[in-house]
Amino acid sequence: MKTLVIAEHNQNNIKAATYIALGAAKQLDQPVDILVAGDQVSELAATLANIEGVNGVLTLEDSALAMPFAETLAPVIASLAEQYSHILMASTSFGKDLAPRVAALCGVNPVSDVTKIVSHDTYQRPIYAGNAIATVQLSSACHILTIRSSAFDPWPSTPAANVADISKLDVALTPSPVQFVSQQLSQSERPELGSAQIVVSGGRGLGSGENFNLVYQLADKLGAAVGASRAAVDAGFIANDLQVGQTGQVVAPNLYLAVGISGAIQHLAGMKDSKVIVAINKDEDAPIFSVADYGLVGDLFEILPELTAKL
Repeated sequence: MKTLVIAEHNQNNIKAATYIALGAAKQLDQPVDILVAGDQVSELAATLANIEGVNGVLTLEDSALAMPFAETLAPVIASLAEQYSHILMASTSFGKDLAPRVAALCGVNPVSDVTKIVSHDTYQRPIYAGNAIATVQLSSACHILTIRSSAFDPWPSTPAANVADISKLDVALTPSPVQFVSQQLSQSERPELGSAQIVVSGGRGLGSGENFNLVYQLADKLGAAVGASRAAVDAGFIANDLQVGQTGQVVAPNLYLAVGISGAIQHLAGMKDSKVIVAINKDEDAPIFSVADYGLVGDLFEILPELTAKL
């Protein structure tokens, strides 16, 4: 059988999470096809077809997919399910919206946030905010999985000796009750939080949104992305799309700096797989120190300016 990976993109670039889903698919050791759906995606399809190890690329182009809603895309993927034993996508907001709809149409159970592929029918995923790992075995004909980006290495983008075939799907799209009205994208020169190699996160200990400037200054020195705890987001210090944790984004950068974050279990679930964790907090008993490789106890309002100046 074959594996189908659903590409996530912004019409111009393939998102990094797609390559990680491909990396997970590689562990299944069977041919891998990629579905690229959108409006005018021929260049994106060509990019993926030129990667060593890709078996084939499927494209679906329609102006209605300029913003590919799950309500429109799920029936298309479900119609392909008989051809594949596994359908994979990243555990992003896109994948988490899409996977359960595809699974419902196929009459199977999806497995979300897969962190390990044990075998062709057995997977591991975290439960209870990451305090336990569930091993799940599926008996359905098609396995629909979302892949946690922090748990797998991305598929290497080695140029292919033989470019994969690109096939255009001829599928009538199901009319959707959802319409795209508008979007407001946050503009930043900093790296994207979900794929950054360095993340500086601030918590409620910063006291105000204005004090988050200390975090921004440090992040800019390091070329890092900025994140936040849920407490900081709920307090209105920072936008909720930068929340790290169980109900936010799950990250695993090479370096994670937690500033003024106590370390609630929900936050730890979103960052404890980081390679190196540095915690700065005035409370030496804060739970964040239990997962930190380096801990600095002190007043962040004194430490951050000094650290930024030295950098």
